[in-house]
Amino acid sequence: MSDLKRAYNFNPGPGVLPLEVLQEAQAELLNFKGTGMSVMEISHRSKEFEAVIQTAEADLRELLGIPSNYKVMFLQGGATLQFAMLPMNLRAAGASADYIVTGSWSKTAVKEAKKLGAVHLAANTEADGFNCIPASLDLDPKAAYLHFTSNETIHGVEYFSEPTPPAGVPLVCDTSSDFISRPIDVSKYAMLYAGAQKNAGPSGVTIVIIRDDMLERVPENLPVMLDYKTLAASGSLHNTPPSFAIYMVGLVFKWAKKLGGLAAVEKNNRAKANLVYGAIDESGGFYRGHAKPEARSLMNVPFRLPSEELEDTFAKDAKKENLIGLKGHRSVGGMRASIYNAMDLEGTQELVKFMKDFQKKNG
Repeated sequence: MSDLKRAYNFNPGPGVLPLEVLQEAQAELLNFKGTGMSVMEISHRSKEFEAVIQTAEADLRELLGIPSNYKVMFLQGGATLQFAMLPMNLRAAGASADYIVTGSWSKTAVKEAKKLGAVHLAANTEADGFNCIPASLDLDPKAAYLHFTSNETIHGVEYFSEPTPPAGVPLVCDTSSDFISRPIDVSKYAMLYAGAQKNAGPSGVTIVIIRDDMLERVPENLPVMLDYKTLAASGSLHNTPPSFAIYMVGLVFKWAKKLGGLAAVEKNNRAKANLVYGAIDESGGFYRGHAKPEARSLMNVPFRLPSEELEDTFAKDAKKENLIGLKGHRSVGGMRASIYNAMDLEGTQELVKFMKDFQKKNG
């Protein structure tokens, strides 16, 4: 594949995947582990697929240091389904849950949770344009849980330390767009969930990590595919799972381990982010970042140019240089570079070179 011209993929999700993972999947596509079938064709009840899902879980447990009193589930429906499943399972009838709103995705999580019961906003940074982490929280000591989004993909705002809930209030996190991008202390959380398609694999599977005691909250008579307790007890195999997506996620976990684990992954991510933010800060205002410096995401870097016309030209010219996916979300406009784990230093350097050249020509 030496003659293959790969794009520098800055798409926000589905995002870039490691080349060696794609190559391994390609090599095994027609004949997985000597079965004479693709991993997409084998039974999810077979010993071969059981090894796939069990190894993926074991590798994730090693990467994140997940304690033994947590269940790991590989589910469907994306993180968006979790916006509803979470309150259905963990918020008792009549109870309220606390939510921190720092961008579009946490705002959407609130919208879904409100359909099913009471929500209290512990903080909302929308008045600031979703460019920061809240300085203070209004917390309910009786909340069913405290929910936050660790990285806002659209606005490029990231938490680098967890908010602290009141004693006895479980902490829940949507970590979709910075999942396995750096080490975290899982024991601080009651539940973490992440759509895979940013850092962990292709779209189609959502990883849920939940502490055992939370499963005792699950009410009776939930629809079976929305019931954490049932899904956890089945080992994510209550029905046919997204088998190919789980297989790919497992390959990505092995790739991250091979790099040296999440400490090494974080080091790479900080180096890449520093390059892009450096180009913005050194541009004399030609490029304007969105997030405040202390809240700048390592994963998603939104920025503006002096005019929308220049932004359109930037995106078109970047595409000619094989720099793909740089237009900002339709709700906010501008540009956005998503520099997930699998975006390498070379691709980031190519982007920064293009940014500097573009400014020289148009500044």
